[in-house]
Amino acid sequence: MAIRAVQNKRKNISFIILLIISILWLTPVVWGLATSFKTPQDISSNPTSLFPQTFTLQHYQGLFNRPDTPVMRWMLNSFIIAGSYTVLYLMVISFAAYAFSILKFKFRDQIFWVILSTTMIPTVINLVPLITMTIDFGWFGSWLSLIIPGLGGVFGLFLLRQFFLGIPYELIESAKIDGLNNFGIFLKIVLPLSKSALLVAALFAFMGNWNDYLWPLIQFSGVDANMWTLPVGLSKIAGTYNYDYGLTMAAAILAIVPVVIVYAILQDKIIEGVARTGIK
Repeated sequence: MAIRAVQNKRKNISFIILLIISILWLTPVVWGLATSFKTPQDISSNPTSLFPQTFTLQHYQGLFNRPDTPVMRWMLNSFIIAGSYTVLYLMVISFAAYAFSILKFKFRDQIFWVILSTTMIPTVINLVPLITMTIDFGWFGSWLSLIIPGLGGVFGLFLLRQFFLGIPYELIESAKIDGLNNFGIFLKIVLPLSKSALLVAALFAFMGNWNDYLWPLIQFSGVDANMWTLPVGLSKIAGTYNYDYGLTMAAAILAIVPVVIVYAILQDKIIEGVARTGIK
């Protein structure tokens, strides 16, 4: 009974801490959502209120009707870029993770840890070499510059490798006895068992590319606005209409809605993938 009481106390403390963190995280989001539905008069008179006194869609209507803010075009661009990047990234990291977890070759683990150590290098240090590379390859100002360089991301590789290491090696040996080669093992055994981990890696890759701001801003400086991604477009809205808080908040809410919808649909698989990663 004493042990159970201690466990219940710990659960209650954990719940309270998580509740406080959730409230602190959700309050700005709720405030932004409420502000996007407020009238300009309501925003001026009750800026901190979490509930609009008069519900209006004028900020969203203005967002879509302004000729200098083609939001739907920016959103489509972001979907195409982030979607293409996610598919290619999953292909690259799944092959690499299979090599670093299932295949046996000299200095395998040492090479992997050297690759993993690159995550400690600040991103801004790579900006100048990446800009030079995209200029030399003729990618500067194009969508390729937002897709190809990011395929070397290490986090997804680490996630999948740890998951692949948890697959019983007896399954791999049985498949080899049955005559499957490495590609067959990868395609018919490893990938089907790793759907949850692949979904987690896909979500993080999609979110990272969708929310990226600095790199697209550098690449699209001076480029036609119809080529922009949503974060770059939102920065223009925030800079041009910084006095219009309702319009700015409507644009920000519009940017997070797709990611929230994807997470809501896949949350069970995502939690399962994170929980099982690294467990043998």
